[in-house]
Amino acid sequence: MEPGGRRGLASARGPASATRKPRQEPGAGAEARAPGASAVRARRFLLCLYLVGFLDLFGVSMVVPLLSLHVKSLGASPTVAGIVGSSYGILQLFSSTLVGCWSDVVGRRSSLLVCILFSALGYLILGASTNVFLFVLARVPVGIFKHTLSISRALLSDLVAEKERPLVIGQFNAASGVGFILGPMVGGYLTELDGGFYLTAFICFSVFILNAGLVWLFPWRDAELTSTEKGLPVGKNPALWGKTDCEVQEAAAPCQSRARGKPARPPWVEVASTLRDMKSLIFSEMWDIFMVRLLMAVAAMLYYSNFMVGLQERFGVRPRAAGYLISYSSALGALAGLALGPILRLYRHDGHAVLLHSSALTCVLLLLHAATHTVAVAVLCASLLAVSTAVGRTCITDLQLAAGGAQTSGTVIGVGQSVTAVGRIVAPLLSGVAQEVSPCGPPSLGAVLALVAIFIMSVNRPRYGRGGRDKLKSE
Repeated sequence: MEPGGRRGLASARGPASATRKPRQEPGAGAEARAPGASAVRARRFLLCLYLVGFLDLFGVSMVVPLLSLHVKSLGASPTVAGIVGSSYGILQLFSSTLVGCWSDVVGRRSSLLVCILFSALGYLILGASTNVFLFVLARVPVGIFKHTLSISRALLSDLVAEKERPLVIGQFNAASGVGFILGPMVGGYLTELDGGFYLTAFICFSVFILNAGLVWLFPWRDAELTSTEKGLPVGKNPALWGKTDCEVQEAAAPCQSRARGKPARPPWVEVASTLRDMKSLIFSEMWDIFMVRLLMAVAAMLYYSNFMVGLQERFGVRPRAAGYLISYSSALGALAGLALGPILRLYRHDGHAVLLHSSALTCVLLLLHAATHTVAVAVLCASLLAVSTAVGRTCITDLQLAAGGAQTSGTVIGVGQSVTAVGRIVAPLLSGVAQEVSPCGPPSLGAVLALVAIFIMSVNRPRYGRGGRDKLKSE
C-alpha cells in the first residue's frame, strides 16, 4: 500500500508541478520584457573596461617619454640605450601570442589581473632603478605582461555582436587615447621636480594597482549575463583551427556539447595545443591581414619615431611646440575613435573598405609630409594622419577578429600584437637608415610600405565582399 500510495502521491503531484513551471516563467518573461535591463548591464561593464583602458595608457604615457632620458642619465651609451629600447619589442614579440592564447584558456579576468599586477611590479622596480641593470630588469615584466589593452579588446569581442564590435573597440581606443593625451603632460610637469622620474614611476605603479582593484571589483556577473544573452562564451574558449570536426561556425554548439564530455586538460596543455596551430593561423587565409598590419604599423612608426627630430631639422620647431602638436594629434585620434560609428554606417559596415581607404589616405599624407616645405602643411598632415591611423588600427583589429572567430579572440589579437612587435623592432632600424639619406627619408619609406599594403588589400578585396566574410570564417 505504501509504495502504491507514494506512486499515487507522485502522480497527484505531477499536475501540480506541471502547473508550477509556468508560474516560474513569468519572472523570466518579465526580465525578457525589459530589454533595457540587459542594455544597462552591458553598458555598465563596457564603461568599466573603458576606464581600465584610460588608466592603463595614462600611467604608461607618464613614464615612456622619459625612459630614454633616464637611461642616459644612468650612464648608458646611445647604443646600449637603443638595445634596451629594442628589448621591449622583442619581449612583446614572443609574449603577445602566449598571453593571448593563455587568456583564451584561463579566462579574461585572471589574465587581466596577472598582467596588470606584473606590469605594476615592473614600474615599481623602474622607480627604484639607480643603475642600468635595474632599469633593464624593470623592463622585463612589463615587456612580458603589458597586454592589458589586448586582453580588454578580446573581452570586448566576447561581449558585443560582430556588427557593434568596430564601434565599441573604437570607443575603447578613444578612452585609452584620452589617457595618452593627459599622461605626458602630467609626467612632464612631475619630471621638473626633484627626483621627478622616480616620483612619476611610483605614481604609474599606483595607477596600475588601482586598475587591478577595478578589475577585481568589476561586475563580472553582468558580463556573463550579457554573453549568455548573445550566445557567446566568456573566458575559457578553446582555440583550434582546422583540428576539429566542427569547421563551420554553425556547428559550434554540437562541438561544444561533445567537448563537455571530454576530460578537462591542464591549462598549459591547452596553451601548447593552441601554439601548435599558430603556424596554420599565420599562414592561413589571414596572412594578408597580418601582412597589412605589419606594413601599416611600420609605416606609422617610421613617421612618429622621426617626428620631433624631423620638425626640428626641417622647420626649426622647438621640442615643446612639437610636444603640443603630439598631444593635439592624440586628441584627434581619440575623437576619430568616437566617429568610427558614423563612418562605418556610411560604408554600410564594410570594414575592409574603410581600412583600404584609410590606408590610402595615410599613404598620401606621408608623401605630402615628406615633400612639404611649410609648417602649416606639416601640421595639417599630422592632424589627418592621427585620424587615418586611428581608424585603420580599429578596422584591422575588427578584420582579425572576424576572420579568426570570437572563439579564439585572445589568441588572434595576441598574434596581431606580435606582428606589431616585429614592427617595433624593425622600424627603428629602418628609420635610422632612411634618416642617413635625408630627414624626409622615414616618411617617404613609410609611404612606400603603405602603398604595398594597399596593393595587398586591393588584390584580396573579393574575399571581403558580401558573403566573402562568412566564407572566410568557415575556412
